[in-house]
Amino acid sequence: MADRPLISVVDDDESVRESIEGLMRPVGFAVKAFASAEEFLSSDHLSDTECLILDVRMPGMDGIELHRRLLASRREMPVIFITAHGSDEAARSRALANGAVDFLSKPLSEEELLSAVRKALNSK
Repeated sequence: MADRPLISVVDDDESVRESIEGLMRPVGFAVKAFASAEEFLSSDHLSDTECLILDVRMPGMDGIELHRRLLASRREMPVIFITAHGSDEAARSRALANGAVDFLSKPLSEEELLSAVRKALNSK
């Protein structure tokens, strides 16, 4: 997928997944969306994901735990966290300390998200 980098989106909110897909595809990215961390982990897209956009708070495994598991299993991929709880400084600090590329608050600015994705892909 070298010609179209794969962006995986993990968010329990369908409207967020759809809006991110609608933003990423027209600018040349391939996108796979997942409703849960567990769904992403059991998919065939772990190895070809070039950037992961990850909601912090979700039912079941949250985004911080998924990121921790990816790091523990040595699956290196740039991660951008998104959250509707932007004032959660503890989560922000933990995510950035563990190597997240960015930590963005919903509602997302299209320019801010695209910039973060480009930064993530350039960091590889």
